[in-house]
Amino acid sequence: METHAPGDVTVAILSDIHYAGPAERARGEDYELRVIANPLLRAFARAYRHLVWMRHPLDQGRQLDRFLADVQPVDYLVADGDYSCDSAFVGVSDPAVFQSARECLGKLRAKFGDRAWFTFGDHELGKLPLFGGKGGMRLASWHCATQQLGLRPFWKFSAGRYLLIGVSSPLIALPANQADALPEEWPEWQRLREAHLAEIRAAFDALLPEQRVLLFCHDPTALPFLGREEAVRRRLPQVEQTILGHLHTRLILWKSRLLSGIPPIRFLGRNVSRFTSALNEAHQWCPFRVRLCPALSGIELLNDGGYYTAQLDPEANRPARFNFHPLPR
Repeated sequence: METHAPGDVTVAILSDIHYAGPAERARGEDYELRVIANPLLRAFARAYRHLVWMRHPLDQGRQLDRFLADVQPVDYLVADGDYSCDSAFVGVSDPAVFQSARECLGKLRAKFGDRAWFTFGDHELGKLPLFGGKGGMRLASWHCATQQLGLRPFWKFSAGRYLLIGVSSPLIALPANQADALPEEWPEWQRLREAHLAEIRAAFDALLPEQRVLLFCHDPTALPFLGREEAVRRRLPQVEQTILGHLHTRLILWKSRLLSGIPPIRFLGRNVSRFTSALNEAHQWCPFRVRLCPALSGIELLNDGGYYTAQLDPEANRPARFNFHPLPR
C-alpha cells in the first residue's frame, strides 16, 4: 500500500516508452530485421525478439495511454528517455521518428504541463541496432530534439531539500560511442559534451550541504565518465539515488552486476565491444546508488513493465520512498 505523508512531494517516473506513431508503424514490425544481411543472424534476432525482448516493438503506444489513465495525481513527472522506436536508427531527424517522439511528448505535456521533465535517451539521437550496422548518432537529431521537441540536455529543479537533476547520457558517454558518430560531426559532438559537463560541474559545485540529489541518467554507461569528474565525485555522498533507464528490465541490471569487470571483447563487432566495455566498468555504478526504471512495456520474457512514484520529504528527514506500479501488457 502506497502511503503519502502530509507535505510529501510526489514524482512519477517512467522510461523507455518507445512510442510509435502512424509513420513508424507503417514501416512494419520487421524493420530491425531488414537491416541484417546474414540470414543466420537474422533468424537468431527474430527468435530473440519474439521470445525474450519485444515481439511487437511498434505496438507499445497503448502502454503510454494506460500509464496516463493509471497514474494518480502527482506534483511532477520525470521521463527518463527513449520516446520513439527509432526505426530509421538515426534519431528524431527522421520524419517518422520525429512524429512518434512529438506525439509521445505531447501526450505527457498535455497531462502534466510544465511539471514534466524529460531526459535524453540514446534513441533521440540515433543508435545502431543490436544486430545491424545501419544508423548512428546524428547532429541533425540533436538539433531537432532541442529546438523542435524542446528537450533540454541538462535540467534541475528543487523539491524542498531535494534537488532533482537530469543529464544527457549520450553526451557524457560520447567517448564510448565515437564509432557511431560521423567523422565530420565529431568535433561538434565534443564541443557539446564539454559544454554539458561544464553545466554538471557547476550544479554539483553549487550543492548546499543539506541538499540531497536524485540524479536521472538514461544510460548507465555514462556513470563511470561522470565519476571521473572531481565536482561530481566530491558530492557523491549527497546523491541518494540515480534513476536509470535503457536496460528495460531488472534482469539486465542484475546480469550487468554479475558480469561487472569482464574484459572488453573487441573481435565480435562494434556492439559487443561497446557492451563489454561498459560492463568492464559496471562496478563504478555502485557509488551512484542506481535504481532501474524498467521500460514501460518491460520485456517479452517477463512482462515486467511499469513505472515508479517517489515520495519525497521536503525536509529530507527520511530517504525517498519508491513505489513500483506494474503495467503488465
